[in-house]
Amino acid sequence: MVLIRRFEERAARAYTEALIGGYCHLNLGEEAAVVGLMSALRPADYLFTNYREHGYAIMRGIDPNRVMAELYGRVDGVSKGWGGSMHMFDLTHRLLGGYGIVGGQLPLATGAALAVDYRGGDEVVMCTLGDGTTAIGAFHESLNIAALWSLPIVFVIINNGLGMGTPVAQSSAEPDLYKRGAAYRMESARVDGFDPLAVHDAAATAIAAARGGRPYLLEVVTERLRGHSVVDPAKYRSAEEVERLKQEDPIQLLGAKLTADGALDPRAIAAIEEEIAGIVTAAADFAASSPRPEVSTLFDYTYATPVPNDSRRLPGDPLFDPLPFPAAPAAAGTAAGAPAGVNA
Repeated sequence: MVLIRRFEERAARAYTEALIGGYCHLNLGEEAAVVGLMSALRPADYLFTNYREHGYAIMRGIDPNRVMAELYGRVDGVSKGWGGSMHMFDLTHRLLGGYGIVGGQLPLATGAALAVDYRGGDEVVMCTLGDGTTAIGAFHESLNIAALWSLPIVFVIINNGLGMGTPVAQSSAEPDLYKRGAAYRMESARVDGFDPLAVHDAAATAIAAARGGRPYLLEVVTERLRGHSVVDPAKYRSAEEVERLKQEDPIQLLGAKLTADGALDPRAIAAIEEEIAGIVTAAADFAASSPRPEVSTLFDYTYATPVPNDSRRLPGDPLFDPLPFPAAPAAAGTAAGAPAGVNA
């Protein structure tokens, strides 16, 4: 959890330094949810997630150096610098993408679960999504298909209370989002996303059901400590709410609990912080020293396999070579055989 927190803080800093471009959404405040969910998966299970994915990538076992290099848009990144913050993909660690389109991952994850079932495998697909995604058509279509065909998939709603800046209660007629599973006779549950152990146990239950051919809907209730993205000042939050979030910091809560239980002490916590600081600094240094991708490689990974008539045009390039311009007609009054522009 500390690794995710410090990594994301460094990413936010790098964004303000113009080392990271495009959009950048952080897992700050959601560390307990991320760790609890990822610790319940097997290495062979598949993960589809949305654009708030950095922590998930790290907790799936991807080297933080490669994750940071991807944020910087460098060739040593997870997606060789072409994916950036929102579009990481690593088949080795079964992370089959972060998706920038709200709900774009749901049909694909459902299709992956169908492939697992068709091949007779015992892997499970976990598909995480935000609370706002539960209102779009792809959510209902995917849950319906998964339930009809008994697919091995767990849909996980990361409910941080806000769809960008809109509270869930103002956008959903049923704010208890896990109850939406009832429309598809799908088993569902809600869990406290500030407690990593509770999240792990709930995820383990959901995964076991999915591995047995019963898809599952899990709602993890958490908070994000900052705005929707790095550039969002979150002015829709009151000073009282900001102060409340500081008191509900999941890392501080877990540290206090482990200290009270005798599992940690201030010296051990300081040692963790020191170790993580070294890892994050090394990741930033690695990313900064990694080269930028060559423009000629832009289309190298457009398709997984060769596709007929695959276009390799850069933005602005014409589809066909332009025809040559016709010769300009001789100006009136120009003498035959005289150079153009010379008056007889």
